[in-house]
Amino acid sequence: MIDEIKLLAGAFKNDMIQFRRHLHAHPELSFREFETSSYIQKQLQLIGISFTVMATTGIVAIIEGKNPSSRVVALRADIDALPIEEQNDVDYKSKNTGIMHACGHDVHSACLLGAVKILHRLKDRWEGTVKCIFQPGEEKNPGGASIMIREGVLLNPVPQKIFALHVHTVMEAGEFSFRGGMVMASADEIYITLKAKGGHAAAPQLTADPILIGAYLVTGLQQIISRNNNPFNPSVLSITSFQGGTTTNVIPSEVKLMGTFRAMNEEWRFEAHKLIKKYVEETAAAMGATAEVHIDIGYPAVFNHVDLSQKAKGQAALYAGKEKVFETELRMGAEDFAFYSQQIPACFFRLGAANKAKGITSGVHTPTFNVDEDAIEQGMGMMAWLAVSV
Repeated sequence: MIDEIKLLAGAFKNDMIQFRRHLHAHPELSFREFETSSYIQKQLQLIGISFTVMATTGIVAIIEGKNPSSRVVALRADIDALPIEEQNDVDYKSKNTGIMHACGHDVHSACLLGAVKILHRLKDRWEGTVKCIFQPGEEKNPGGASIMIREGVLLNPVPQKIFALHVHTVMEAGEFSFRGGMVMASADEIYITLKAKGGHAAAPQLTADPILIGAYLVTGLQQIISRNNNPFNPSVLSITSFQGGTTTNVIPSEVKLMGTFRAMNEEWRFEAHKLIKKYVEETAAAMGATAEVHIDIGYPAVFNHVDLSQKAKGQAALYAGKEKVFETELRMGAEDFAFYSQQIPACFFRLGAANKAKGITSGVHTPTFNVDEDAIEQGMGMMAWLAVSV
């Protein structure tokens, strides 16, 4: 069936590129993807695919092959964009000021819709049911995946496994990478408010100086990882914002810090939360301040089912060729696909989307991010192939 899938992927390529360009030109932020959802629904109606709406803007389409109850596989794509002003000079540049598909979710959606078309066309050639999930809100807590799971996306029918791809501009278009086990980190947001006696900058002895206390915390918090975490267990704690004071001659009475905490081990993750809170509160108290610590629980770590990922990598090599299939590197970024991986066997893989010869190399979450659109043909074909072969 590989040859048939490849032929259809080639036949649908231009349509899916135009679909992607429409989404790219009309990006919408997390949980506000109303026009995006409506447009995807219209495309599914044109194909003749039944679907349901979940989590307000999410869509779940069902495609049945032969013996629909024999196996159920899920495919997922995210549909939201980012608050970034696009700097690309292309015909399909974002028309929505300050919003951009800078993480490739337009490409993910195009690959999934293309897979839907392929699977629908070949429905008499494969066994089982494929549940296709167009998911909102990947870029914002609590993550659209958690909401869709809560609303029953993994029920009726219950999938035995789930796949998702993500564009990667480190690899050339048409290349793929897979990895079993931990592949991406958890991500939690840290918010710290320090309150202490402020005063005249010329008389620091009469203050408790939350600026100084905050500076201690920025450096001291690194000991949470370096002296408590197993060095073979990847983890990152970064303070990314320090706000306090508005002039040169006043020591403020309040300082706010923000940051992110990443981990690949769920037990260590929550132990670290306690250590962070304890260290901040006790350090602040020892230096004459009070501290409020809020840790916003984000996405868990992405765990790829080892056997499933190995099988998928093998099938990917059959589809694309061994020379185009690689091992995914560990990344400390986060993905709400992790919520699916906590429920059922999951495989989150990478789709190469760069083209160095064309200068398409910008990374995700940048205003110049773009992809070589030839990757869409490869992505939709791979999603369809994995759905029926693994």
